[in-house]
Amino acid sequence: MSEAPGTSDTPDPLDSFDEIIEAETTRDPDLAVIEAGSRTLRTQGGPPQADVPARPEDPEVDKALREVEAELATRWGETKLEPSVSRIAALMDVLGEPQRSYPSIHITGTNGKTSTARMIEALLGAFELRTGRYTSPHVQSITERISLDGGPISAERFVETYQDIKPYVEMVDGQQEYRLSFFEVLTGMAYAAFADAPVDVAVVEVGMGGSWDATNVIDGDVAVVTPIDLDHTDRLGETPAQIAGEKSGIIKQDATVILAQQPVDAAQVLLKKAVEVDATVAREGLEFGVVARQVAVGGQLLTLRGLGGEYPEVYLPLHGAHQAHNAAVALAAVEAFFGVGAQRAEPLDIDTVRKAFAAVSSPGRLEVVRRSPTVVLDAAHNPAGAEATAEAVREAFDFTRLIGVVGASGDKNVRGVLEAFEPIFAEVVVTQNSSHRAMDADELAAIAVEVFGDERVQVEPRLPDALEAAITLAEEEGEFAGGGVLVTGSVITVGEARLLLGKG
Repeated sequence: MSEAPGTSDTPDPLDSFDEIIEAETTRDPDLAVIEAGSRTLRTQGGPPQADVPARPEDPEVDKALREVEAELATRWGETKLEPSVSRIAALMDVLGEPQRSYPSIHITGTNGKTSTARMIEALLGAFELRTGRYTSPHVQSITERISLDGGPISAERFVETYQDIKPYVEMVDGQQEYRLSFFEVLTGMAYAAFADAPVDVAVVEVGMGGSWDATNVIDGDVAVVTPIDLDHTDRLGETPAQIAGEKSGIIKQDATVILAQQPVDAAQVLLKKAVEVDATVAREGLEFGVVARQVAVGGQLLTLRGLGGEYPEVYLPLHGAHQAHNAAVALAAVEAFFGVGAQRAEPLDIDTVRKAFAAVSSPGRLEVVRRSPTVVLDAAHNPAGAEATAEAVREAFDFTRLIGVVGASGDKNVRGVLEAFEPIFAEVVVTQNSSHRAMDADELAAIAVEVFGDERVQVEPRLPDALEAAITLAEEEGEFAGGGVLVTGSVITVGEARLLLGKG
């Protein structure tokens, strides 16, 4: 590689990869899952921004945060589940039901949940509501999972919230067959922090599924279902309809349901559940949707049809048709929250809507992190997500030669992901991330060879080496020839690449 990422007079992040990752993964690997995601700032106008907090500068605060992380690491990680909300319900009970003190927008689905949550948060913030957002997993700091007013809570507040609920967590631990899990404790912390703030509205993304997800102790006034596809089939079901059955569990009595475009069998299940609980349904393509979209510099220009009318000339600084659909879903969800289409007929203020969407960011979703050659990160980790990313790359970028860097988790449909990317990758460098869930690079390479052919596959088990190899291959096109690199396959891989390429 002719030039290291970053400037010549700063240390090369690739050289210190082991130290960086070690600093982030001395905890339970599940606790250190890194997602290339960040916060959407409460909209103030100006260019899109993303804030991924580093370790606290104050040694005492850093020590306290590490102690909390260590305690959380003793609990079940996010990949070990016992499908029940009994433990989190017991915790909410002893805490005084904090999740009942504010209205909520609850989001489930297979793809697009976090991007949609960020858009909803940005819209609500632009209308001067105080927001709380709970998403998972995190990029670098565990504090990112709990946001207030569009930004992660401080390390000090995170520690204080944990200490406040710790006695109640231990009380519930002693009463249940299994201790509260890592995700359950964090969910309790989020709901307590939102009540303490207090927030005007909480935007809550499920961890997995819906019915038995730990977040599902809220009564979401608005339930959002992003596109459902096959993922986590070992836990949620082997067909879209079965998966929809689990996810429909977030639809509560008399709620408003915002449905993104769904497979027919999934839509039938979701609509049936809505009828059973007298929920009002708004469907993408019928009650709301994307009227028009065109590629623009750094994103796209949209005309959206909401529940209250059309919203023209909405600039979204994100690439891909899938993000346009996420924007339509987010807009409809916020309209429903404000009663548009039910209690009121007029649309939301168009200038406020435009301002909010123009400030949205979603790191790790077709995020450009380097130029010459261009390096793009995308957290696609299932076939549907990979297909959407591949289509967006064709539309938004003019690569003459694109090199893929793929590191996947062992429990994913890796072949389907590789097949989706095969038409746009000239070559692929397979690798593995630092998680214990990562697929072995040689095992991944064997599948890649079947999809791409032996001549187009290179194996570099260490991610820094894979990045360097891919950048070198892209540079072979020449400085102005349009070579690029796409890092994908896992939220963990993308998050670690973000660290290496100086975005963390």
